[in-house]
Amino acid sequence: MASPVSQKLEEKLVCSICLELFRVPVTLPCGHNFCKRCINGHWHKQEQAPARAEKGYTCPECRRAFEQHPELEKNVTLCSVVELARDGEARVSGTERCEVAHGELCPQHGRPLELYCEEERRCICCVCTVRQCQQHRRVLFEEERSKKQALLKESLEKAEEESERIERAMQELEERMHSIKDSSEGLQSVILSKFALLRKALEDCQWQTVARIEQEQAAALGRVEEDWSLLKDRLDVLGQHRERAQRLLACPDHRTFLQEFPLLPPPESPEALLPMEFDVAGVVKPITDVLTNISRLLLEDLPGSVAPKAPDPVGQGPVHPQRPAVKVVAALPQCQLRAELLKDHCNLTFDPETANRYLELSKGNRKAKHGPSAIHGRQEQGPRFEPWQALCTQGYSHGHHYWDLKISSHSVVLGVTYRSLPRQWQQGHKFNIGMDGGSWGLQVREDCYLAWHKGRAEKIQELLYKTLGVCLDYGKGLLSFYGLGERMRLIHSFHNVFTEPLYPVFWLCEGRAVTLCQRD
Repeated sequence: MASPVSQKLEEKLVCSICLELFRVPVTLPCGHNFCKRCINGHWHKQEQAPARAEKGYTCPECRRAFEQHPELEKNVTLCSVVELARDGEARVSGTERCEVAHGELCPQHGRPLELYCEEERRCICCVCTVRQCQQHRRVLFEEERSKKQALLKESLEKAEEESERIERAMQELEERMHSIKDSSEGLQSVILSKFALLRKALEDCQWQTVARIEQEQAAALGRVEEDWSLLKDRLDVLGQHRERAQRLLACPDHRTFLQEFPLLPPPESPEALLPMEFDVAGVVKPITDVLTNISRLLLEDLPGSVAPKAPDPVGQGPVHPQRPAVKVVAALPQCQLRAELLKDHCNLTFDPETANRYLELSKGNRKAKHGPSAIHGRQEQGPRFEPWQALCTQGYSHGHHYWDLKISSHSVVLGVTYRSLPRQWQQGHKFNIGMDGGSWGLQVREDCYLAWHKGRAEKIQELLYKTLGVCLDYGKGLLSFYGLGERMRLIHSFHNVFTEPLYPVFWLCEGRAVTLCQRD
């Protein structure tokens, strides 16, 4: 039996909300301690309650009110004491059981424990089988442990899988947090530089916009941090479950194992978290009309979309992002953007002398399809590509140019290159567009896009478009790719200094087709 002192100590280690030993204890400014999950749940209920006379957050222990959500810091010392209390409780319980187990006698009849009763979930002796458990199902220790051990191993595997999934989710949230910060800071820099060129009359609009960005950033980061904290708490609970399960699996005594097994609760799966985004479009839109009427040039550097940086593509090495993609068209209305680009539209045709022997070109060389029928009747020529690629006849060394194209499906690469792009296979890759310093490519995959240059890829999470647009501003060194749907959206932009004529180039996987759009 525990001493009065230990009982009082254990009472001090119990959360007053859940009435259990603390799990991730945090301290309020008033000095009281609670489980982090419990106090957040308590304050969440206060926020969801109907309108009341006074707003704020209160301590469930002393009722002290806080006007703002207090910062919760983990009580490291208290957490260590709770863990010691748990370990001590487990050791004491294990010692008591082992003392009885050495005799292996039934506490009621004093006979050896030989069987396990499934109905009563306890170890029994031969007398128990006749008196109390005659009609019950009885099995040997080894058989029952084998069943329970299989269940426990399955639970442990699920806990480990859940831990890995949560760690990946936490990593994605951290990357999203960095992306939100980069997006908001970049947007602030652009807006501040633009408003510096305007008169004093626009200063109020400038600071209001910056404040709105900071507000959106704080809200988005707050939601992400809450999700991160929830996942961290869940990971701590799973770690405790894993430790207890491993200790139970290592227990050599069957009876102790079977009696301890029901005390180990299965891990619960957390609710799915909704993705958080930093709403750049909502911040930029209110100032677009004002800036457009003042000067078209002031809008050239406003970003149209800011997408979070995705993890490095597997097996492609580190990603070195280029300068942020900037384009005037993204801030303008979509119909106006489309109209501006079409003013520089170019009618392209494929160069049959460079087309791979498996690429079948249509009459007029405006469509290329990857199929086995294209190989018949063709003679190998020097400039022909060994990869499934083809150049266009047209090349550009100055000016502003734009072209549209339609793809039949994913697994297509489009881009531009110098004429000197190697015609041979490159080891480890099915295409060589974007594998050197003289070519730039956008790979269309089933779930994302990859922007290639110098053998490095940048992953872009975006919808899969069947119609794509490419804009080349040779003088500014700007190459942009757009998705054409109900709204025209910038997918990615490259910034570089072009020194040679650039030729459109395409790579097609088996069964894929690319059609170059023509306009009068």
